[in-house]
Amino acid sequence: MKKIAPIILVLFSLCLSAQRPKAYKPGEWLKFRIHYGFLNASYATLHLTSEELDSIPVYHVVGRGKTTGFASIFFKVDDTYESYFDRNDGKPYRFIRKIDEGGYTKDIEIDFDYSKNTALLKDNKNEKKYDFPIHDQVQDLVSAAYYLREKYGVEDLKVGESIGMDMLFDDDGVYQFKLKFLGIETIRTKFGKVECLKFRPYVQSGRVFREEEGLTLWVSNDLNKIPVRIKADLAVGSLKADLDGFNGLRNQFKIIMD
Repeated sequence: MKKIAPIILVLFSLCLSAQRPKAYKPGEWLKFRIHYGFLNASYATLHLTSEELDSIPVYHVVGRGKTTGFASIFFKVDDTYESYFDRNDGKPYRFIRKIDEGGYTKDIEIDFDYSKNTALLKDNKNEKKYDFPIHDQVQDLVSAAYYLREKYGVEDLKVGESIGMDMLFDDDGVYQFKLKFLGIETIRTKFGKVECLKFRPYVQSGRVFREEEGLTLWVSNDLNKIPVRIKADLAVGSLKADLDGFNGLRNQFKIIMD
């Protein structure tokens, strides 16, 4: 389970929007309800604010996830992810990951220095530091979501083709995340029918996921491009997450009325 939370967080937040109209604004808040099998396993939230970091105007995103109720007896999760990224070009300046997943813990901070093309990763738990070479298009786990929302529009997507980007969020270094566009699909949600863009994120098969293509993601086909649903075929069981609440959207959330 320890590899699921970061990937889910990325997939909750990974969504695409056109460059011209802005896809989000400070105050945006999203809540997701996660089911593992028949259990209502946990909730996750993403909250976007506007701040300054070392005199640089940035957006600050805080993502939190916790198990609740009966599920917490079997597997307790208490995760926090934070990202500070540039308000203009989306470049991340600082990333924080503090997790406790069934006793597996991590406490990591990454500072990005574009003048030196390096990122300093501090592993606070093990009192270690790592330097990684980077370029000005690298993203962290959370900033990637908002970067993609601004960079791509539906007119840029072709069914069957993939989008790739370099990402750094752990001591494994920079890796390329890939997302395949599957087309447009209308799904039923607690809010009504929502027309969505459907994606297939590629993940490593094996211990956690049943196969490389074991994840499917739906994001709203409107100016917000917020994640609406994700399904995962895990090595043991399956997982489903749905948008459960939202506030402070920049644009109208389009719902198809019956």
